Amino acid sequence: MRTYIKDLAGKVGEEVVVKGWVDIRRDHGKLIFIDLRDMSGKVQMVALPNHKEAHELANTVRPEWVLEVSGKVNARPEKMINKDEVNGAVEIEVLNIVVLNEAQTPPLDVRSDGKDINEEVRLTYRYLDLRRPRMQKNIRNRSLVMTYVRNFFTAEGFTEVETPNLTTATAEGSRDFIVPSRVMPGNFYALPQSPQQYKQLLMAAGMEKYFQFARCYRDEDSRGDRQPEFTQMDMEMSFVKREDVMDVNERALIALVQKYYPEKKIQAIPFPRLTYKEAMEKYGCDKPDIREDKNNPDLLAFCWVVDFPMFEKTDKGDWTFTHNPFSSPTPESMPDLMEKKNIENILTTQYDVALNGYEVGGGSIRNHRPEALRKVLEIMNFNDEKIEREYGHMLKSFSFGVPPHGGMAWGFDRLMMLLQNEPNIREVIAFAKTGEGADLMMRAPGIIKDEQLLELGISVNKKIKK
Repeated sequence: MRTYIKDLAGKVGEEVVVKGWVDIRRDHGKLIFIDLRDMSGKVQMVALPNHKEAHELANTVRPEWVLEVSGKVNARPEKMINKDEVNGAVEIEVLNIVVLNEAQTPPLDVRSDGKDINEEVRLTYRYLDLRRPRMQKNIRNRSLVMTYVRNFFTAEGFTEVETPNLTTATAEGSRDFIVPSRVMPGNFYALPQSPQQYKQLLMAAGMEKYFQFARCYRDEDSRGDRQPEFTQMDMEMSFVKREDVMDVNERALIALVQKYYPEKKIQAIPFPRLTYKEAMEKYGCDKPDIREDKNNPDLLAFCWVVDFPMFEKTDKGDWTFTHNPFSSPTPESMPDLMEKKNIENILTTQYDVALNGYEVGGGSIRNHRPEALRKVLEIMNFNDEKIEREYGHMLKSFSFGVPPHGGMAWGFDRLMMLLQNEPNIREVIAFAKTGEGADLMMRAPGIIKDEQLLELGISVNKKIKK
């Protein structure tokens, strides 16, 4: 039976079978040392001449070969103990080696942190890049945090519901990725920019408390630290006010930091609150970095920003939403919304949570009355036809007795980036794309065969944009 490397310290004196990758091989003549790693850790092994067959085979193995090794777990002599290694007090005396797979020399060093390696090379060989300890830690910690958050909201009475990835185009502020329908020629699905409408429809369905880790898609121009697909922790609650939603999300964020990042200090609990006006006047942005010591990488300065303007002007001079069209105005601003006056001063119930200068989450209390949502759309200069075409299903759902509700979404990739002290979100996404949205490993996006295009009823303008 296989023994994981992390469990070797408790197996001194026993014979074990370990399986993994050769991290490094060192030939000291009669003694050949091999560091073997698996998903749980790394251990030093030694091949001795008295085990002739194993010693001869150990002489041939190279880094990244995949081995099955039978051996005896020995305690290292006191002077040979490496206190910096998890298994620094033991080593394996190799009795037998089975080569499960050989490996070519990797085009990049997988034992370093990788930060000095060209990112295009790293993304092209991402399956190798992910072998490095730093990336293993990032992805495994992401899984731990995701599981913890899932358990936290489940314990709070939330139900996890998966919403569709094939939907209709929405006015979320970015371009949609579209998917052609073969069975309905000329018609297209859109990939969701967020589950916003579905989460509200779940409130109309009486679910009351919903959450999910949702994949979201936005066809944006190259914009620094963005990905065309990303992950949100998405949640919604019925019969709540702003304070209720903020409270459960704040408790969740505090709990996960204390559980998995105890070395980090949260600067202030409860999180400080700033109005949008205060944030802009004091910090010049609506996601302020309020750290008292910006040189401390383990200082987490969360803060809430509230009382955002509900509308802003477009380049064409029309009104548009600042966050999404479903947000409710504050109670004080509701009369102005319903009369469509004093628009520039209407405040929304939006609340964003910022961390060290990044927005890591945002949400609002929603317009649950159809007449209020209609007023928002009318202010945005939507005519009746457009309102019915793009939002008719939402207005209809609100006409069947929808409770007051509100929710929030975390930018999960961005949150993990900050918790792991990484410079960008690509370091915490297993199979990331470039800043331009290219998947260098899978060579996507790519050309579709003419037969597929014909089947879909699509023709492509092949003029190359210079």
